[in-house]
Amino acid sequence: MTQLNEKNTALLLIDLQKESQFGITQIEDIKDKTSELIGVCRKKNVPVIFTRQINRADNRGLSNGEPLTSEGEPKFYNSSTEHCDILEGIDVREEDLVIDKYRWSAFHETPLDLMLRNMGIKHLIVGGFVTDGCVMTSVFDAYFRDYQIHLVKDICSTTNEGAHMSSIMIMANWIYDMTIYNSAEMVKRLNNSPYQAWIGTEPDSLKFTPETMRTVFNNLDLS
Repeated sequence: MTQLNEKNTALLLIDLQKESQFGITQIEDIKDKTSELIGVCRKKNVPVIFTRQINRADNRGLSNGEPLTSEGEPKFYNSSTEHCDILEGIDVREEDLVIDKYRWSAFHETPLDLMLRNMGIKHLIVGGFVTDGCVMTSVFDAYFRDYQIHLVKDICSTTNEGAHMSSIMIMANWIYDMTIYNSAEMVKRLNNSPYQAWIGTEPDSLKFTPETMRTVFNNLDLS
């Protein structure tokens, strides 16, 4: 199995921002796990990349139907507020890449792909907010650009459990070579220790219904 190292791997953290009006769940736990993973990546000299969702306060470039306040400004990720800033407690350093984006995907009309290819990156360790929006669209776009995806599911979150689980299982079903970890197992892999992860084997391999969704999702920890 390919070793993950500073020459071929980057940690891509999607939209870990102060914007809180969505009601994203488990933020404090995710901050702790993400901080541990960042620390391991720094020790291994694995580059750390952050993205930030930006909605300009002057409304230029907004997505169709972007929610507005009664004052006519973007309700979420307003560039004139601190909601665009990375969460306090997350260690952002001068050497890190911070990619600002104006659509959900981290790759849509941003320099991210250019930067990754220039750095020789083949493997992306991915986590962040929200699982069923910016994370999922970024992961699919990374797959379409032939990056190997290592999704860390317990440092991802969204506004409700069903959306979180279903989006991860959809990615697992249709990103044929994706590997899914919990953060503790990702740390083990980076440290070249035995680890456990779920690896896709065929398209649509997770057969789930509304009634079986939680059971199938929990099986991702057992594979």
